[in-house]
Amino acid sequence: MKKIFFSLFTFAFLASVAQDNVLPAPKQNQPIAITGGTVHVGNGKVINNATVVMVDGKITAVGTNVTIPANAQKIDATGKHVYPGLILASSNLGLIEMGNVRATNDSREIGEMNPNVRSIVAYNTDSKIINTLRSNGILLANVVPEGSLLSGSSSVVQLDAWNWEDAAYKTDQGIFLTMPSLMQRPSRFGSARRAGEQTDPVKEGLEKIEEVKTFFREAKAYHASPTHEETNLKFEAVKGLFDKTQKLYVRANTVRQMLVALDFVKEFGFDLVIVGGSDSWQIADLLKQYNVSVILGRQHSLPTLPDDDVDQPFKTPAMLQKAGVNFVINDDDAHTRGRNLMFNAGTAVAYGLSKEEALQSITLNAAKALGIDDKTGTIEVGKDANVIISEGDIFDMRTSQVTHAFIQGRNIVLDDKHKQLNERYMKKYGLKEF
Repeated sequence: MKKIFFSLFTFAFLASVAQDNVLPAPKQNQPIAITGGTVHVGNGKVINNATVVMVDGKITAVGTNVTIPANAQKIDATGKHVYPGLILASSNLGLIEMGNVRATNDSREIGEMNPNVRSIVAYNTDSKIINTLRSNGILLANVVPEGSLLSGSSSVVQLDAWNWEDAAYKTDQGIFLTMPSLMQRPSRFGSARRAGEQTDPVKEGLEKIEEVKTFFREAKAYHASPTHEETNLKFEAVKGLFDKTQKLYVRANTVRQMLVALDFVKEFGFDLVIVGGSDSWQIADLLKQYNVSVILGRQHSLPTLPDDDVDQPFKTPAMLQKAGVNFVINDDDAHTRGRNLMFNAGTAVAYGLSKEEALQSITLNAAKALGIDDKTGTIEVGKDANVIISEGDIFDMRTSQVTHAFIQGRNIVLDDKHKQLNERYMKKYGLKEF
């Protein structure tokens, strides 16, 4: 009886916090013209007093001398800023709702070699976090699996969907590898272990890396054979790495880890993306040489190594920009859950990036790192109509107020749980907006 009562209480609680009034937008059925705004293309260009025309989910015209279809819905953006939809390049969005509640955590599988695990099928489109990201202008996210060594494939999703099939923007576009630490660390409690318990994390890490390389060598031989007596699902899952329809994402922060990651490029020719990359500035020229993209981790944190400058996380984007490395600013903080993406980019502006370079780091650069720059990342003719309109500067917490957002031309609802609670208690206590 207690179990039944608890189940009913849980269902009632979930129903009470649900956002049943926030529904995915229908397909675009009428041309839309955004007029008079300052258009930030996403590739460094800015067009003042410009018009953006969207038809059937695509951008069909951008500029100051644009013919607007007679039946178009006009949106006046005078005095506002128009940006490409922002992209969260690495996230557990839709896989973890509340980190401390195990039932809402579906981000990893047991074992170390799980390349055949697909994050997309676990993506929960009913997550309350999704709508809070959309309110901040984030329209696409790369949903990635967690775990040790080969943890599975990531997929890019658009954030306005009924189910994961609708959300899928580019599925299984990358395989995630978590690099072992390869560093000696002091005992947790500062005391030496007994002689019989000594371990060498560098040796153990290199052995694990060799296991991964052996797996890839076997997979390469498997795919070189025209026929197979049995289908190997793990080998099949990494086929795209060899024909470069998939990318290898390696979680690595130290120089030693990243140098080992480059071995996969040298031996297998993989299209490599470093995730984390806190010390990537030290080998920026080498990353540029091998055409490696870097998805940076959180900026509002201490540097990885004690010898690094305390403000190194803030300076790294400008240093990578100067070296010509395709870098992406991200927000992987477990507390903000991606909502500070544009403000992280804004912080990088204070440390050497221009505003358009910062914008590019969360739009076009991110699209390149995820292999979707042919479809999105800029406001250009032929690309998907993923567009946002903000009252002011998207990087400024005071003026970053997203009024409209379009995903493939669909005018999406920008309500979320935060706004609903704010409205509820403003009314309850008779408060007024500042």
